[in-house]
Amino acid sequence: MYQLYCRIYQNVFKLISYVLPFRKPILIEGPGSLSKLPNVISSNGIQNVIIVTDRVIVSLGLIDNLLNGFRNIGIQYVVYDGTVPNPTIDNIEEALELYKQNHCEGIIAFGGGSSMDCAKGVAARLARPNKTIPQLKGVLKVIKAIPPLYAIPTTSGTGSEATIAAVVTNSKTHEKYAINDTALIPHYAVLDPELTLALPQHITSTTGMDALTHAVEAYIGRSNTTETKSMSKAAVKLIMDNIYEAYSNGSNIAARENMQKASYYAGIAFTRAYVGNVHAIAHTLGGFYSTPHGLANAVILPYVLKSYGSSVHQKLSELEDLITVPSHQENIETKANRFIDRIISLNKKMNIPDKISGIDEKDISIMVDRAYHEANPLYPVPKIFTREDLKAIYYEIKE
Repeated sequence: MYQLYCRIYQNVFKLISYVLPFRKPILIEGPGSLSKLPNVISSNGIQNVIIVTDRVIVSLGLIDNLLNGFRNIGIQYVVYDGTVPNPTIDNIEEALELYKQNHCEGIIAFGGGSSMDCAKGVAARLARPNKTIPQLKGVLKVIKAIPPLYAIPTTSGTGSEATIAAVVTNSKTHEKYAINDTALIPHYAVLDPELTLALPQHITSTTGMDALTHAVEAYIGRSNTTETKSMSKAAVKLIMDNIYEAYSNGSNIAARENMQKASYYAGIAFTRAYVGNVHAIAHTLGGFYSTPHGLANAVILPYVLKSYGSSVHQKLSELEDLITVPSHQENIETKANRFIDRIISLNKKMNIPDKISGIDEKDISIMVDRAYHEANPLYPVPKIFTREDLKAIYYEIKE
């Protein structure tokens, strides 16, 4: 009975999504494109911004050229660099206070998914000043317009520059959850592959597999549109063709640019078609153990795809056909399993483990419950997992 309720909920939400104000960010893209942003911001009438980032980004000097550009044309700025992996409510509140103290007019998210999530959290609080972050948890709790938001990804994974989601961790309860609202889609996105050239191999691999997870979960779900299917396929093809090259030869600007495009396409896909049980499980690992999100997704993805069984064979066989010459002599199950094996092999080639270390057995029941309630009834997954299904996955991925 509950499964029927979930499907009705998902179908109703899919119908509603056609009238929601989805927008796409205005793209500024290509090598060196970051240098164009100060003039764009100035032309928008913005004279004072906050840059939400982290200490690693600052120490690497990745924001230096942007700051010089601001100084050259007289834009005031303040930098919040306290964002941590799996950003917390405290991060958001600290950055929010800095925004207010400096009378900022716009927000720049500069970094990986964590910086994006933190910046979106600030935007959500500014739009809804009388609501706390926990009160904004869920779907369509923001609604109101946010300040101008400029997203500058330095990894090729989250696709957050195109999405409605801000993922937040409550450091007291270890709960990790999303604020989902079309109001949180950035107004501008800068896709400058030069910002990703210095990415370490392990971040290149895990963020790239994060993007693949977005594309695959969107494609196999039951709330696709013509556009999300097209974006998912384009992302899968680009990732499979470029991720290992970007991993093994990080200075290849073409591979880096293609991975940025793939991440963006996957973001467009899953912000409309949603993700699934891989993400529900990964979020609990991030909340309890600060497991990097891309790493968690990379490890979990093949286990969940196998558990879905025949419900995903057709869709996965279609993705496999993008990579190899389609064969009419092979059945769809064979092709689907080869696609899963391809993911496993890719993880192994890039030194991504096949288990998650540090999972404490006493936490599993709580994580199962949280993953179950995150996934249901919202995520239009091909197969609705029971708590027992989820529990089995936790034990499979546990080292």
